[in-house]
Amino acid sequence: MSFITNITRTWLTRTPKPFLFTNEYDQMLPFTELENLGLYVHIPFCKSICKFCPYCKEIYTKEKCDTYIDALLNEIQIVGSRLKYKKRVTSLYFGGGTPALAADRLGEIISVLKRYFIITEGIGAELHPENVTVSTLQTLKDAGITKISIGIQSFQPKYQKILGRKTVDTEKIAQVLEQIPFETVSMDFIFALPQQTFADLKNDIDIAFSHGANHIAVYPFIDFTFTESRVPAMAKKEKRSLLDSITEYCSKKGYHRDSIWTFSNTKGAKYSSMTRDHFLGFGCSATTLLKDSFKINTFSVEEYCKRIESRKLPTSLTIRFTKYQRMVYYLFWTAYSTKVDSRDFERFFDIPLQKAYGFELLIAKMLGFITEKDGVYTMTKKGAFYYHYYENFYTLAYIDKMWSVMRKEAFPKEIQL
Repeated sequence: MSFITNITRTWLTRTPKPFLFTNEYDQMLPFTELENLGLYVHIPFCKSICKFCPYCKEIYTKEKCDTYIDALLNEIQIVGSRLKYKKRVTSLYFGGGTPALAADRLGEIISVLKRYFIITEGIGAELHPENVTVSTLQTLKDAGITKISIGIQSFQPKYQKILGRKTVDTEKIAQVLEQIPFETVSMDFIFALPQQTFADLKNDIDIAFSHGANHIAVYPFIDFTFTESRVPAMAKKEKRSLLDSITEYCSKKGYHRDSIWTFSNTKGAKYSSMTRDHFLGFGCSATTLLKDSFKINTFSVEEYCKRIESRKLPTSLTIRFTKYQRMVYYLFWTAYSTKVDSRDFERFFDIPLQKAYGFELLIAKMLGFITEKDGVYTMTKKGAFYYHYYENFYTLAYIDKMWSVMRKEAFPKEIQL
Protein backbone atom coordinates (compact mmCIF):
# COMPACT_ATOMS: atom_id res chain seq x y z
CA MET A 1 0.00 0.00 0.00
CA SER A 2 2.74 2.50 0.95
CA PHE A 3 4.50 1.95 -2.42
CA ILE A 4 1.33 2.71 -4.41
CA THR A 5 0.44 5.77 -2.32
CA ASN A 6 3.99 7.13 -2.61
CA ILE A 7 4.06 6.71 -6.38
CA THR A 8 0.63 8.29 -6.82
CA ARG A 9 1.44 11.16 -4.46
CA THR A 10 4.73 11.85 -6.25
CA TRP A 11 3.04 11.82 -9.66
CA LEU A 12 0.12 14.08 -8.77
CA THR A 13 2.02 16.56 -6.57
CA ARG A 14 4.99 16.67 -8.97
CA THR A 15 7.47 16.16 -6.14
CA PRO A 16 8.90 13.21 -4.16
CA LYS A 17 8.40 15.18 -0.94
CA PRO A 18 5.89 13.59 1.43
CA PHE A 19 2.96 15.40 3.02
CA LEU A 20 4.70 16.89 6.04
CA PHE A 21 2.69 17.96 9.08
CA THR A 22 4.64 19.81 11.79
CA ASN A 23 3.86 21.43 15.12
CA GLU A 24 4.65 24.91 13.75
CA TYR A 25 1.45 26.91 13.29
CA ASP A 26 0.06 30.40 12.71
CA GLN A 27 -0.94 32.16 15.92
CA MET A 28 -3.35 34.27 13.85
CA LEU A 29 -5.01 32.51 10.94
CA PRO A 30 -4.83 34.18 7.48
CA PHE A 31 -8.51 33.77 6.57
CA THR A 32 -9.93 37.30 6.47
CA GLU A 33 -9.80 37.69 2.66
CA LEU A 34 -10.80 34.14 1.73
CA GLU A 35 -14.01 33.47 -0.24
CA ASN A 36 -16.36 30.48 0.00
CA LEU A 37 -15.45 29.97 3.64
CA GLY A 38 -17.38 27.50 5.80
CA LEU A 39 -17.44 26.98 9.58
CA TYR A 40 -17.28 23.71 11.50
CA VAL A 41 -17.64 23.12 15.26
CA HIS A 42 -16.76 19.78 16.89
CA ILE A 43 -18.63 18.56 19.98
CA PRO A 44 -16.77 15.37 21.03
CA PHE A 45 -19.23 13.82 23.48
CA CYS A 46 -21.39 10.68 23.19
CA LYS A 47 -23.45 8.72 25.69
CA SER A 48 -21.77 5.54 24.46
CA ILE A 49 -18.90 4.87 22.05
CA CYS A 50 -19.64 2.90 18.87
CA LYS A 51 -16.77 0.49 18.22
CA PHE A 52 -16.62 1.27 14.50
CA CYS A 53 -16.48 5.07 14.91
CA PRO A 54 -13.05 6.67 14.21
CA TYR A 55 -13.88 10.22 15.25
CA CYS A 56 -12.64 12.16 18.26
CA LYS A 57 -15.11 11.58 21.08
CA GLU A 58 -15.45 11.00 24.84
CA ILE A 59 -18.18 9.74 27.15
CA TYR A 60 -20.57 12.58 27.95
CA THR A 61 -20.91 14.21 31.34
CA LYS A 62 -22.60 17.59 31.66
CA GLU A 63 -19.75 19.02 33.72
CA LYS A 64 -17.07 18.01 31.21
CA CYS A 65 -19.20 19.17 28.26
CA ASP A 66 -19.84 22.59 29.83
CA THR A 67 -16.14 23.09 30.58
CA TYR A 68 -15.31 22.19 27.00
CA ILE A 69 -17.91 24.56 25.54
CA ASP A 70 -16.61 27.42 27.68
CA ALA A 71 -13.19 26.81 26.08
CA LEU A 72 -14.78 26.51 22.64
CA LEU A 73 -16.41 29.93 23.01
CA ASN A 74 -13.01 31.39 23.87
CA GLU A 75 -11.41 29.76 20.81
CA ILE A 76 -14.04 31.38 18.59
CA GLN A 77 -13.31 34.76 20.17
CA ILE A 78 -9.54 34.33 19.74
CA VAL A 79 -9.98 33.64 16.02
CA GLY A 80 -12.88 35.98 15.31
CA SER A 81 -11.43 38.99 17.11
CA ARG A 82 -8.97 39.46 14.24
CA LEU A 83 -11.80 40.56 11.95
CA LYS A 84 -12.38 44.29 11.51
CA TYR A 85 -15.90 43.64 10.24
CA LYS A 86 -18.30 40.71 10.04
CA LYS A 87 -17.28 38.17 7.42
CA ARG A 88 -19.74 36.35 5.15
CA VAL A 89 -19.43 32.56 5.34
CA THR A 90 -21.34 29.86 3.51
CA SER A 91 -22.50 27.68 6.36
CA LEU A 92 -21.98 26.32 9.86
CA TYR A 93 -21.99 22.64 10.78
CA PHE A 94 -21.88 21.01 14.21
CA GLY A 95 -20.35 17.53 14.18
CA GLY A 96 -19.13 15.04 16.74
CA GLY A 97 -19.58 13.10 18.80
CA THR A 98 -23.22 13.94 19.37
CA PRO A 99 -23.75 17.73 19.22
CA ALA A 100 -27.40 17.38 20.24
CA LEU A 101 -26.22 16.39 23.75
CA ALA A 102 -25.25 20.06 24.07
CA ALA A 103 -28.48 21.32 22.47
CA ASP A 104 -29.07 23.76 25.31
CA ARG A 105 -25.75 25.52 24.55
CA LEU A 106 -25.65 25.46 20.75
CA GLY A 107 -27.59 28.71 20.64
CA GLU A 108 -24.89 30.31 22.79
CA ILE A 109 -22.17 29.07 20.41
CA ILE A 110 -24.11 30.32 17.37
CA SER A 111 -24.62 33.69 19.01
CA VAL A 112 -20.87 34.14 19.58
CA LEU A 113 -20.08 33.04 16.01
CA LYS A 114 -22.59 35.58 14.69
CA ARG A 115 -20.61 38.37 16.36
CA TYR A 116 -17.95 37.74 13.73
CA PHE A 117 -19.63 35.93 10.83
CA ILE A 118 -22.71 36.26 8.61
CA ILE A 119 -23.94 32.73 7.84
CA THR A 120 -25.61 32.64 4.42
CA GLU A 121 -26.53 28.99 3.71
CA GLY A 122 -27.89 27.66 6.98
CA ILE A 123 -26.73 25.80 10.07
CA GLY A 124 -26.54 22.01 10.40
CA ALA A 125 -26.20 19.64 13.35
CA GLU A 126 -25.71 15.88 13.71
CA LEU A 127 -28.02 13.80 15.91
CA HIS A 128 -28.16 10.28 17.27
CA PRO A 129 -31.61 8.70 16.69
CA GLU A 130 -32.22 8.92 20.45
CA ASN A 131 -31.97 12.73 20.17
CA VAL A 132 -34.98 12.93 17.85
CA THR A 133 -37.46 14.19 20.42
CA VAL A 134 -39.82 17.16 20.29
CA SER A 135 -37.99 18.99 23.08
CA THR A 136 -34.50 18.51 21.59
CA LEU A 137 -35.51 19.43 18.04
CA GLN A 138 -37.41 22.49 19.25
CA THR A 139 -34.33 23.59 21.21
CA LEU A 140 -32.18 23.16 18.10
CA LYS A 141 -34.64 25.06 15.94
CA ASP A 142 -34.88 27.90 18.45
CA ALA A 143 -31.06 28.08 18.43
CA GLY A 144 -31.08 28.66 14.67
CA ILE A 145 -30.41 25.15 13.34
CA THR A 146 -31.91 24.75 9.85
CA LYS A 147 -30.51 21.34 8.87
CA ILE A 148 -30.15 18.10 10.79
CA SER A 149 -28.38 14.84 10.01
CA ILE A 150 -29.51 11.73 11.90
CA GLY A 151 -26.99 8.89 12.22
CA ILE A 152 -29.32 5.98 11.56
CA GLN A 153 -26.62 3.69 10.05
CA SER A 154 -29.26 1.01 9.37
CA PHE A 155 -32.92 0.34 10.05
CA GLN A 156 -32.27 -3.40 9.81
CA PRO A 157 -32.00 -5.19 13.21
CA LYS A 158 -29.26 -7.54 11.95
CA TYR A 159 -26.98 -4.61 11.04
CA GLN A 160 -27.89 -2.62 14.12
CA LYS A 161 -26.63 -5.61 16.10
CA ILE A 162 -23.39 -5.81 14.07
CA LEU A 163 -22.79 -2.10 14.66
CA GLY A 164 -23.74 -2.22 18.32
CA ARG A 165 -26.70 0.14 17.87
CA LYS A 166 -30.17 0.03 19.39
CA THR A 167 -33.36 -0.51 17.40
CA VAL A 168 -34.67 2.69 15.80
CA ASP A 169 -38.31 3.60 16.39
CA THR A 170 -39.13 4.75 12.85
CA GLU A 171 -42.73 5.77 13.57
CA LYS A 172 -41.70 7.94 16.51
CA ILE A 173 -39.02 9.64 14.42
CA ALA A 174 -41.52 10.32 11.64
CA GLN A 175 -44.02 11.85 14.08
CA VAL A 176 -41.41 14.12 15.67
CA LEU A 177 -40.05 15.27 12.29
CA GLU A 178 -43.56 16.08 11.10
CA GLN A 179 -44.13 18.16 14.21
CA ILE A 180 -40.76 20.00 14.10
CA PRO A 181 -39.78 20.43 10.41
CA PHE A 182 -36.35 21.49 9.13
CA GLU A 183 -35.10 22.76 5.77
CA THR A 184 -32.99 19.60 5.39
CA VAL A 185 -33.50 16.32 7.23
CA SER A 186 -30.69 13.97 6.26
CA MET A 187 -30.35 10.37 7.39
CA ASP A 188 -26.97 8.59 7.33
CA PHE A 189 -26.53 4.93 6.40
CA ILE A 190 -23.56 2.59 6.10
CA PHE A 191 -23.15 0.25 3.15
CA ALA A 192 -20.73 -2.63 2.51
CA LEU A 193 -21.53 -4.37 5.79
CA PRO A 194 -21.16 -8.18 5.92
CA GLN A 195 -23.68 -9.95 3.65
CA GLN A 196 -25.55 -6.69 3.07
CA THR A 197 -27.72 -6.77 -0.04
CA PHE A 198 -29.26 -4.15 -2.28
CA ALA A 199 -32.68 -5.15 -0.90
CA ASP A 200 -31.46 -4.20 2.60
CA LEU A 201 -30.26 -0.80 1.40
CA LYS A 202 -33.32 -0.16 -0.75
CA ASN A 203 -35.47 -0.83 2.30
CA ASP A 204 -33.43 1.68 4.35
CA ILE A 205 -33.69 4.33 1.63
CA ASP A 206 -37.44 3.84 1.23
CA ILE A 207 -38.05 4.00 4.99
CA ALA A 208 -35.94 7.17 5.27
CA PHE A 209 -37.79 9.07 2.55
CA SER A 210 -41.20 7.92 3.80
CA HIS A 211 -40.43 8.80 7.43
CA GLY A 212 -39.34 12.43 7.29
CA ALA A 213 -36.02 12.53 5.43
CA ASN A 214 -35.58 14.64 2.29
CA HIS A 215 -31.88 13.78 1.99
CA ILE A 216 -29.82 10.62 2.59
CA ALA A 217 -26.13 9.78 2.82
CA VAL A 218 -25.01 6.21 2.15
CA TYR A 219 -21.38 5.98 3.28
CA PRO A 220 -19.09 2.98 2.84
CA PHE A 221 -17.91 1.13 5.93
CA ILE A 222 -14.19 1.83 6.48
CA ASP A 223 -12.25 -0.42 8.84
CA PHE A 224 -9.87 1.92 10.67
CA THR A 225 -7.01 0.03 12.32
CA PHE A 226 -7.29 1.87 15.65
CA THR A 227 -10.98 1.20 16.30
CA GLU A 228 -12.27 -1.82 18.22
CA SER A 229 -14.54 -2.88 15.37
CA ARG A 230 -14.17 -6.43 14.10
CA VAL A 231 -16.59 -6.06 11.21
CA PRO A 232 -15.03 -7.76 8.15
CA ALA A 233 -14.59 -5.74 4.96
CA MET A 234 -16.71 -6.50 1.88
CA ALA A 235 -15.01 -7.62 -1.33
CA LYS A 236 -14.42 -4.97 -4.02
CA LYS A 237 -16.73 -6.61 -6.59
CA GLU A 238 -19.66 -6.84 -4.18
CA LYS A 239 -19.09 -3.29 -2.97
CA ARG A 240 -19.16 -1.92 -6.51
CA SER A 241 -22.33 -3.82 -7.29
CA LEU A 242 -24.01 -2.34 -4.21
CA LEU A 243 -22.96 1.23 -4.98
CA ASP A 244 -24.04 0.89 -8.62
CA SER A 245 -27.40 -0.53 -7.55
CA ILE A 246 -27.97 2.30 -5.05
CA THR A 247 -27.10 4.90 -7.69
CA GLU A 248 -29.35 3.32 -10.34
CA TYR A 249 -32.26 2.99 -7.94
CA CYS A 250 -32.05 6.59 -6.73
CA SER A 251 -31.73 7.81 -10.33
CA LYS A 252 -34.86 5.90 -11.39
CA LYS A 253 -36.75 7.37 -8.44
CA GLY A 254 -35.78 10.86 -9.60
CA TYR A 255 -33.60 11.65 -6.59
CA HIS A 256 -30.92 14.30 -7.06
CA ARG A 257 -27.34 13.18 -6.48
CA ASP A 258 -25.26 15.98 -4.93
CA SER A 259 -22.18 13.96 -4.00
CA ILE A 260 -20.69 10.49 -4.31
CA TRP A 261 -22.93 9.04 -1.59
CA THR A 262 -25.75 11.57 -1.07
CA PHE A 263 -29.18 11.89 -2.66
CA SER A 264 -32.20 14.11 -2.05
CA ASN A 265 -35.84 14.00 -3.07
CA THR A 266 -36.39 17.73 -2.52
CA LYS A 267 -34.81 20.61 -4.42
CA GLY A 268 -32.38 22.49 -2.21
CA ALA A 269 -32.06 19.78 0.44
CA LYS A 270 -28.34 19.44 1.06
CA TYR A 271 -26.04 18.45 3.91
CA SER A 272 -22.27 18.63 3.48
CA SER A 273 -19.66 20.11 5.80
CA MET A 274 -16.66 19.31 3.57
CA THR A 275 -17.27 20.64 0.05
CA ARG A 276 -15.95 24.15 0.67
CA ASP A 277 -12.93 25.95 -0.84
CA HIS A 278 -11.90 26.95 2.68
CA PHE A 279 -13.19 26.35 6.19
CA LEU A 280 -12.45 27.22 9.80
CA GLY A 281 -12.73 24.46 12.38
CA PHE A 282 -13.35 25.03 16.10
CA GLY A 283 -13.01 22.45 18.86
CA CYS A 284 -10.76 19.48 19.49
CA SER A 285 -9.83 17.50 16.33
CA ALA A 286 -11.46 20.17 14.12
CA THR A 287 -9.60 20.98 10.91
CA THR A 288 -9.05 24.29 9.16
CA LEU A 289 -8.37 24.59 5.43
CA LEU A 290 -6.88 27.85 4.16
CA LYS A 291 -5.42 28.96 0.83
CA ASP A 292 -1.97 27.48 1.41
CA SER A 293 -2.27 25.43 4.58
CA PHE A 294 -4.27 22.84 6.47
CA LYS A 295 -4.28 22.48 10.25
CA ILE A 296 -5.81 20.09 12.73
CA ASN A 297 -6.53 20.75 16.40
CA THR A 298 -5.42 18.44 19.18
CA PHE A 299 -7.54 15.33 19.81
CA SER A 300 -7.21 15.73 23.60
CA VAL A 301 -10.14 17.52 25.26
CA GLU A 302 -8.02 18.21 28.34
CA GLU A 303 -5.08 19.65 26.39
CA TYR A 304 -7.45 21.59 24.15
CA CYS A 305 -8.90 23.36 27.19
CA LYS A 306 -5.41 24.07 28.59
CA ARG A 307 -4.27 25.67 25.32
CA ILE A 308 -7.34 27.90 25.16
CA GLU A 309 -6.91 28.88 28.81
CA SER A 310 -3.42 30.16 27.91
CA ARG A 311 -4.98 32.13 24.99
CA LYS A 312 -3.21 30.04 22.38
CA LEU A 313 -4.75 28.20 19.42
CA PRO A 314 -5.17 24.45 20.05
CA THR A 315 -3.42 23.55 16.76
CA SER A 316 -1.64 20.20 16.91
CA LEU A 317 -0.30 19.84 13.36
CA THR A 318 -0.07 22.02 10.25
CA ILE A 319 0.91 21.33 6.65
CA ARG A 320 2.14 24.10 4.35
CA PHE A 321 0.96 23.07 0.90
CA THR A 322 3.05 23.20 -2.23
CA LYS A 323 0.98 24.48 -5.18
CA TYR A 324 0.35 20.99 -6.56
CA GLN A 325 -0.41 19.53 -3.14
CA ARG A 326 -3.12 22.16 -2.76
CA MET A 327 -4.41 21.34 -6.25
CA VAL A 328 -4.70 17.66 -5.39
CA TYR A 329 -6.56 18.47 -2.19
CA TYR A 330 -8.89 20.83 -4.06
CA LEU A 331 -9.65 18.31 -6.81
CA PHE A 332 -10.17 15.41 -4.41
CA TRP A 333 -12.80 17.18 -2.33
CA THR A 334 -14.42 19.04 -5.22
CA ALA A 335 -14.77 15.71 -7.03
CA TYR A 336 -16.73 14.48 -3.99
CA SER A 337 -19.65 16.45 -5.46
CA THR A 338 -19.21 14.33 -8.68
CA LYS A 339 -18.35 17.46 -10.73
CA VAL A 340 -15.29 19.67 -11.26
CA ASP A 341 -15.72 22.97 -13.13
CA SER A 342 -12.48 23.95 -14.86
CA ARG A 343 -13.41 27.64 -14.58
CA ASP A 344 -13.62 27.41 -10.79
CA PHE A 345 -10.24 25.67 -10.72
CA GLU A 346 -8.64 28.39 -12.84
CA ARG A 347 -10.13 31.16 -10.69
CA PHE A 348 -8.74 29.49 -7.58
CA PHE A 349 -5.23 28.66 -8.83
CA ASP A 350 -4.77 31.13 -11.70
CA ILE A 351 -3.82 28.26 -14.01
CA PRO A 352 -6.00 26.27 -16.45
CA LEU A 353 -7.00 22.81 -15.24
CA GLN A 354 -5.95 21.38 -18.60
CA LYS A 355 -2.48 22.82 -18.19
CA ALA A 356 -2.12 21.43 -14.66
CA TYR A 357 -3.66 17.98 -15.18
CA GLY A 358 -4.55 17.61 -18.86
CA PHE A 359 -2.85 14.24 -19.25
CA GLU A 360 -4.54 12.80 -16.15
CA LEU A 361 -7.93 14.04 -17.34
CA LEU A 362 -7.38 12.43 -20.73
CA ILE A 363 -6.57 9.09 -19.10
CA ALA A 364 -9.62 9.39 -16.84
CA LYS A 365 -11.84 10.00 -19.89
CA MET A 366 -10.29 7.08 -21.78
CA LEU A 367 -10.92 4.78 -18.80
CA GLY A 368 -14.55 5.88 -18.64
CA PHE A 369 -14.23 7.58 -15.25
CA ILE A 370 -15.39 11.03 -16.38
CA THR A 371 -17.17 12.89 -19.14
CA GLU A 372 -16.65 16.54 -20.10
CA LYS A 373 -19.01 19.20 -21.39
CA ASP A 374 -18.34 22.94 -21.59
CA GLY A 375 -15.40 22.65 -19.21
CA VAL A 376 -17.31 20.72 -16.54
CA TYR A 377 -15.97 17.25 -15.74
CA THR A 378 -18.58 14.83 -14.38
CA MET A 379 -17.97 11.42 -12.86
CA THR A 380 -19.55 8.41 -14.48
CA LYS A 381 -20.99 5.60 -12.39
CA LYS A 382 -17.71 3.77 -12.88
CA GLY A 383 -15.74 6.86 -11.87
CA ALA A 384 -17.83 7.29 -8.72
CA PHE A 385 -17.05 3.75 -7.63
CA TYR A 386 -13.33 4.17 -8.17
CA TYR A 387 -13.43 7.48 -6.32
CA HIS A 388 -14.95 5.55 -3.42
CA TYR A 389 -12.39 2.76 -3.81
CA TYR A 390 -9.39 5.10 -3.72
CA GLU A 391 -10.89 7.26 -0.99
CA ASN A 392 -11.06 4.14 1.16
CA PHE A 393 -7.50 3.24 0.13
CA TYR A 394 -6.04 6.65 0.94
CA THR A 395 -8.10 7.05 4.09
CA LEU A 396 -6.36 3.98 5.47
CA ALA A 397 -2.97 5.12 4.13
CA TYR A 398 -3.13 8.71 5.41
CA ILE A 399 -5.99 9.58 7.75
CA ASP A 400 -5.78 6.30 9.64
CA LYS A 401 -2.07 6.85 10.29
CA MET A 402 -2.49 10.47 11.36
CA TRP A 403 -5.48 9.93 13.64
CA SER A 404 -3.93 6.85 15.28
CA VAL A 405 -0.93 9.01 16.31
CA MET A 406 -3.01 12.00 17.39
CA ARG A 407 -5.25 9.86 19.58
CA LYS A 408 -2.12 8.97 21.59
CA GLU A 409 -0.18 12.26 21.44
CA ALA A 410 -1.87 15.62 21.99
CA PHE A 411 0.87 17.54 20.17
CA PRO A 412 3.15 15.28 18.10
CA LYS A 413 6.32 16.92 16.72
CA GLU A 414 5.60 15.94 13.11
CA ILE A 415 4.01 13.32 10.89
CA GLN A 416 5.10 12.40 7.37
CA LEU A 417 2.54 10.83 5.06
